[in-house]
Amino acid sequence: GGYIANSLAVMTDALHMLTDLSAIILTLLALWLSSKSPTRRFTFGFHRLEVLSAMISVLLVYILMAFLLYEAVQRTLHMNYEINGDIMIITAAVGVAVNLIMGLLLTQSGHHSHFHSHSLASSSPGPSPGEPRAGHDSLAVRAAFVHALGDLVQSIGVLIAAYIIRFKPEYKIADPICTYIFSLLMAFTTFRIIWDTVVIILEGVPSHLNVDRIREALMKIEDVYSVEDLNIWSLTSGKSTAIVHMQLIPGSSSKWEEVQSKAKHLLLNTFGIYKCTIQLQSYRQEVNRTCMNCQSSSP
Repeated sequence: GGYIANSLAVMTDALHMLTDLSAIILTLLALWLSSKSPTRRFTFGFHRLEVLSAMISVLLVYILMAFLLYEAVQRTLHMNYEINGDIMIITAAVGVAVNLIMGLLLTQSGHHSHFHSHSLASSSPGPSPGEPRAGHDSLAVRAAFVHALGDLVQSIGVLIAAYIIRFKPEYKIADPICTYIFSLLMAFTTFRIIWDTVVIILEGVPSHLNVDRIREALMKIEDVYSVEDLNIWSLTSGKSTAIVHMQLIPGSSSKWEEVQSKAKHLLLNTFGIYKCTIQLQSYRQEVNRTCMNCQSSSP
């Protein structure tokens, strides 16, 4: 329809929908693979495929955006083109209808996932007051939803532009202007997804977790002398992992299992961490110096 109407705005809408289709396919494939059991080579499983899928999906949009922006600039500079307003209106109207249907389907899917998350939360101990739990949606699902939402807004804008061009052909500059506006919209809506994927790839601490608060909570466990090392990162969105190295007061070796159980319950149930590894040892001056040397020599 965009080619027949010679409308860059319609082509932008159609290509974004094509990109979304590929994004949805990548999302479903990633979610299916991430549910597979860990293997000897991939001992953490395939959760990071969701992150990879989200990154590929957004990068496809950026590549497409760059191409369409180039075409829009050429049309703005030269203005030597004609647009079939009737075909543009029909194509834009179909795009609005398709995106409305996709939005309704995604909304229903979101409510279904939200219901299940509440059901799971009600069957396990909740976080203490002031402590958030990991309740973020999959990055891959978020990427697909952002694409669908952006396409719906874009289709409505294209339909408005189509009516303008149909009845006021001299205002055909509205066609490349739509491309400028929607490119900025897509860049704005996908920035957070890009940032979240970068944080996960660089193994940064999830935004909903506070390392200092977790360290303080661990220190309050009876018989804990110090928390020597605390590393927290995400396998994927909503699945955080922690490694903790704690020293216990001398003479508390009989309570190691109790301390480990309390620390594990704190990390998994209070802070919503997905997996954790806890290393315990009795406090010794020599061990403390060794740990300090390890930390000072680490980059």
